[in-house]
Amino acid sequence: MKFQELKKIKRLYFGYEDISGALGITRASARVTANRYAEQGILVRVKRNIYVLREKWSVLDKEEKFMLANLIQVPSYISLMTAMEYYGITTQVQRDFIESVAVKRSKETAVDGTVFNFSKMDKKLYFAFKRVKGFFIAEPEKAFLDSLYLMSLKRYGFDMTSIERDKMDAGKLRRTVKKYPQRTQRMLKKWMT
Repeated sequence: MKFQELKKIKRLYFGYEDISGALGITRASARVTANRYAEQGILVRVKRNIYVLREKWSVLDKEEKFMLANLIQVPSYISLMTAMEYYGITTQVQRDFIESVAVKRSKETAVDGTVFNFSKMDKKLYFAFKRVKGFFIAEPEKAFLDSLYLMSLKRYGFDMTSIERDKMDAGKLRRTVKKYPQRTQRMLKKWMT
């Protein structure tokens, strides 16, 4: 079948241009084909013009899904409990639930059994993240402070007893929290005492 040609695309995800090239069809036809293949379950539609082969999707690791999360909403970075779990800071485990921080809007998108959650943050708090293995993720202390900040706004909840303090740099927490509102600073101070 013609869709087998798509397996020759070596990238994790691809769009209409890639489909057009692999199948030797126009970009307009590639768009129709992508939609049809998504309906048939051959492709997983991550968002408009971003697709993953179903067989690849079923074996994606956490880091590959983090890359896709960064693409679903741009700009964004992995944070909150997802980042803390990645760093081994929390004993809580989230399955098929990926949390990110974004500057545009809060939203939640489900893609074939995986939920991608984006929490809007003030632009001035959009810092202290890094690129790791092709995706953007908060530094450990920043992920914790993002969680406290959203908790202080009553927009987020997590079990603070699940956090392993010794896996974070206390000095970095104290320095970084100064950029957050007073409520977040007070929460950190209380947690650290």
